[in-house]
Amino acid sequence: MESVILGKAETVRLIVLTLLAGEHLLLEDVPGVGKTLAAKALAGSIDAEFSRIQFTPDLLPSDITGSSIYRSDTRDFQFTRGPIFANVVLADEINRAPPRTQSALLEAMSDQQVSVDGTTYALPKPFIVVATQNPFEFEGTYVLPESQMDRFLMRTSIGYPARQSERSVLESHRDGEPVDSIKSVASTDDVREAQNAVRKVRFDPTLEDYLLEIVYQTRSSELFRLGVSTRAALSFYRGCQARAITEGRDFVIPDDIKALAISTLSHRVLVDDHLGDSSRDVAEERIGDLLRRIPVPV
Repeated sequence: MESVILGKAETVRLIVLTLLAGEHLLLEDVPGVGKTLAAKALAGSIDAEFSRIQFTPDLLPSDITGSSIYRSDTRDFQFTRGPIFANVVLADEINRAPPRTQSALLEAMSDQQVSVDGTTYALPKPFIVVATQNPFEFEGTYVLPESQMDRFLMRTSIGYPARQSERSVLESHRDGEPVDSIKSVASTDDVREAQNAVRKVRFDPTLEDYLLEIVYQTRSSELFRLGVSTRAALSFYRGCQARAITEGRDFVIPDDIKALAISTLSHRVLVDDHLGDSSRDVAEERIGDLLRRIPVPV
């Protein structure tokens, strides 16, 4: 992935970490910095099926999940699968679709299945949704509800590349799009095996208490109007296990928890923003303040 997403090693690592945790990712950034490229590179590197859904105001839930179509030759309804049936699903500009359409992703992201006309269909594994949205353009958009935000392990950004990295981007695109020729380094079976290994990473009880103290403080501190959910606590837990794996460890350390707390929890809390600043900036700053208040176990 780093061969096509130049100069963004930490972002690439977070994307892989999210996949290993069996969770989903929200990329919040300006257009043209490589959000779509990141999802395509992920799919190509694990030889997975990739699907892109362009969210628009007229997009319907059936455009995502699929629908049953009547066939005159068999005199029966046949289910036609939608683009959600892929390993890596890019939900591009997810906040441009109304809440009804956004809700079509909820069951898929939580249970890795889709229910249509009373029938449940399992999604392929591994399964990850990489959603994108522009934090600076709000005309014709719908705010993602808390229930939708709670399905994402973390919210992060790619950002503009450094000058030298951007020069390399220009040179690498002379003969076409490099992501189209990316070679897979693992299979989907390998990913599933790695996801199973993540679940076995050791989490010391003292560190579990540390993680839960952070979660509890978001619910009781005066810094927040609404704290994180139990689903968020579990996602946080899985994310820490996955980070340990990416560090070559089979056990979690305090640094794993501290490193993921802001990106994992800040989009799941509500803050009273009286200063008119960006709620994202305020939430991330207050999660950071919270971390500094809580003693780290030794």
